[in-house]
Amino acid sequence: MAELLFKDEVFNMVGAAMEVHTTLGPGFLEAVYQEALAIEFRLRDIPFVEQPKLQLEFKGHPLKCKYIPDFICYKEIVLEIKALSKCGPNEAAQVINAIKAAKKKVGVLMNFGELSLYWKRYIK
Repeated sequence: MAELLFKDEVFNMVGAAMEVHTTLGPGFLEAVYQEALAIEFRLRDIPFVEQPKLQLEFKGHPLKCKYIPDFICYKEIVLEIKALSKCGPNEAAQVINAIKAAKKKVGVLMNFGELSLYWKRYIK
């Protein structure tokens, strides 16, 4: 059986998000969770870059538009956060596109809007 890519790192990220969700609960805007999660990442020494501007290309040509994921953690994991009542295929597609844009192999979607923290990992 193959080992999960960045298993411990994702586990640490989810633990931090669970602490944020437990403390704040659902119902805030995404920006509140993003700021709180950045604080929790710092407290736990989880390395991250918040809202990096990523260059997009189309057929080898750079686009003027940049893609801005919520976080890149451990230099390898793209993290998209939401504050919705439920995540669906559009949110999944956003994470998959974020993985491509960041040229990474792993992405995580976290939704703070549900009664329990929802999270899912995606692999390119």
